[in-house]
Parts: sequence; C-alpha cells; structure tokens
Amino acid sequence: MTDLKNVSVKQFILAGLMGISSVMIAPQAGVAGQDVQQTVKGEQHMSDKPKYTKDPNRMKELTDYQKYVTQHDGTEPAFRNEYWDNKEEGIYVDIVSGEPLFSSTDKYDSGSGWPSFTKPINESHVEEHADHKLGVERTEVRSAHGDSHLGHVFNDGPPEAGGQRYCINSASLRFIPKADLEKEGYGEYLSLFDE
Repeated sequence: MTDLKNVSVKQFILAGLMGISSVMIAPQAGVAGQDVQQTVKGEQHMSDKPKYTKDPNRMKELTDYQKYVTQHDGTEPAFRNEYWDNKEEGIYVDIVSGEPLFSSTDKYDSGSGWPSFTKPINESHVEEHADHKLGVERTEVRSAHGDSHLGHVFNDGPPEAGGQRYCINSASLRFIPKADLEKEGYGEYLSLFDE
C-alpha cells in the first residue's frame, strides 16, 4: 500500500467522488520539476492525458464576438460564419478549453448556414441543457469542461446517422486540420480519418 500522507483530504475526496483509483500529487520537496504519483490500489494514473478547463489566458485572447457567443449564449448569423462550408478534414475543438468536440467525418451540409454535425467526437465533452429563451423548447449544447455555449441540437438530422443535427456556432470552435493533429496534441484523433 502506498503512503498517502502527502495526499490532501480534498484530493483524496475528489478522487473518490470521481471514481479515480489514483491521485496526482503536486511535486514534493527534493523532486524539483517532477510530478510525483502516488497510487491508491496499486493502479497507474495516466498523467499524460490532457485536461481541458476554461483557460483564463485563452479567454483574454477571444474576440468580443467569440466572448458574446461562448460566454453570453449568442448566435452568429447563418451563412456568415467561418466554418459553415468548411470541407477540410480535421477536428473542431472548444475555442476556450481545447476539448475535442466534433470531426469533419461527422459534418454535413444541413442547409442551415451553420456547421452541422451528426454527433460529437466524445459525448462526455458535450452537455445538453433545456433552453426556453425563444419561447420554444430547444436543447442547448455546451462544452463540458470549458462551459462554452456551442449551439443547439435538433432531431432533424440524417436518419441513417442517428437523426441528430448539432447546429454549432463557428465562433465557439477552433478548427485543427488533419495534417496538424499530431503537432497540436490531438494525434489520437488521426484514426477518425482511416479509411
């Protein structure tokens, strides 16, 4: 059993609540610049996985329009946004947190004038909430870790692909071309483009 004397109560409780079997510890004295891992139940913790959060530095870099859309639930005009007709292979990530959201392999032309996708890359990176702002019930889509307003999901997508249409604001997204996935730290998503 690993000595847990350096694990804070908060870290231990959070790890338990999240179902994590290991706890990442801040660097200890005498181990300059190295992360020290202590493991509960003897399992390894994958410390090389990226963690996606609302990045305050990235927030400062957003344009006023990107802030309006992502932080104040705005909507950009149809057909007058960056990615509505982008046909390049790659993935779309949250402009605030960098979490991977959608792939060009699931993008299609819905005729709506906004980027439309049949599904997210990973459902755990997308949250859905009831939205009654326009007097009709819609389902808002937000990024799970960045809490950015992305757009809405509708049940009028291609039936052969599950019937959903994720109608997303370009201002909420950053596009990473397939050729740049590895250097941008998203190499694990290259397999989406295997034929």
